[in-house]
Amino acid sequence: MQAQESYNYKVVRQFAVMTVIWGVVGMLVGVIIAAQLLWPELNFGVSWLSYGRLRPLHTNAVIFAFGGSALFATSYYVVQRTCHVRLFSEALASFTFWGWQVVIVAAAVTLPLGITTSKEYAELEWPIDVLITLVWVAYAVVFFGTLAKRRIQHIYVANWFFGAFILTIAILHLVNSAAVPVTFWKSYSVYSGAQDAMVQWWYGHNAVGFFLTAGFLGMMYYFVPKQAGRPIYSYRLSVVHFWALIFTYMWAGPHHLHYTALPDWAQSLGMVFSLILLAPSWGGMINGIMTLSGAWEKLRTDPILKFLIVSLSFYGMSTFEGPMMSIKTVNALSHYTDWTIGHVHSGALGWVGLVTMGSIYYLLPRLFGRTEMYSVRLVNTHFWIATVGIVLYIAAMWIAGVMQGLMWRAVSDDGTLTYTFVESVKATYPFYAIRLLGGLLYLAGMGIMLYNMVKTIAMAQEADTRIPVPAAAHA
Repeated sequence: MQAQESYNYKVVRQFAVMTVIWGVVGMLVGVIIAAQLLWPELNFGVSWLSYGRLRPLHTNAVIFAFGGSALFATSYYVVQRTCHVRLFSEALASFTFWGWQVVIVAAAVTLPLGITTSKEYAELEWPIDVLITLVWVAYAVVFFGTLAKRRIQHIYVANWFFGAFILTIAILHLVNSAAVPVTFWKSYSVYSGAQDAMVQWWYGHNAVGFFLTAGFLGMMYYFVPKQAGRPIYSYRLSVVHFWALIFTYMWAGPHHLHYTALPDWAQSLGMVFSLILLAPSWGGMINGIMTLSGAWEKLRTDPILKFLIVSLSFYGMSTFEGPMMSIKTVNALSHYTDWTIGHVHSGALGWVGLVTMGSIYYLLPRLFGRTEMYSVRLVNTHFWIATVGIVLYIAAMWIAGVMQGLMWRAVSDDGTLTYTFVESVKATYPFYAIRLLGGLLYLAGMGIMLYNMVKTIAMAQEADTRIPVPAAAHA
């Protein structure tokens, strides 16, 4: 324990615990709104329980509360371990934890009340945006300050990804959240029309590209080699992958705006860069999976490795699907359908969720002085329940989405639409039930993780109380 405490693990412990708690909360809200699509009366006539209020709460809770807490926890852990120094500032690190929790609670209060900018993934109003900015500046100071005082000259590639994620999210947040406040809880964007849409999806897609990809690749590049007990497959590939990814991602946003008022050349530019993006994305996926070369047998017995490697498989699948959906002719079928929902959740549940769970399962015993989790069998159970849940969810949404796209554009011989919109809704209904079942399984897995975490911490505390006090201590 003495060597352990040479690093600041307190803030890592705090963020790791809250990752699991916010994961349960965010996914519970997701299950509720999935159920509302089957049974609309589940809002009980209460405005703040309506789908339109809870849906942004779900996305913010999963992305920024669950995913954000995981990124703070893992980046703080990794930067200390790879630089061989404590975090730059204890006070600022503590501020990032408490400040981020205040942001999350403020979101949980304001969004159900309908206080929103209405910008996708940037719904929070300007006072909360100001607090996010302060927390993020503190985060950057802590992270880069730690890098600056490192004892190891080399900067490990995971820190490159964490650093890129921190810097880029800062820029995205400041530019997209630029607004004119009119009251304490209401503001209007400084942009208008097509420009507002372009800035929003430059932000929106790069929130996916940097918050949900670059940051989590930082996790992958540390925890996969550590858990596998092998060096990364190709360090050269990791460097090429890094520069290619961060350059290309910046240009992909316009593919969200095909067939809109955005100029056609901008739409085409977004499509071209989205297709190019396939190469660096798969470079990272291949690098992670091939790290297991010569150690594949570990997958049979190591559930943490299962989480990490299967997450990479979903990353590869999602980053193939995304560029394909950016092609205009494919997008003509997929846009506004549940295919998009399937694609998003393939990445969110399969890639972000599983790599987070694997990383947190790696961290928790080490942070609390244990050799392993309370129950390795429960970790394995969680993996299989989550995986089955993901497959049910995304398969249902893929089928529903393609069916919707085909029904919406089917035309009769006389030129009229073959199907009414309500007929497509009726045909989609059974797939919403399958989606709900998949979401319930995924939530159940998070419940298992929460139980396992609580028992692990309790065992660690119980072990601490059993340590005999030296006689000299009574003097």
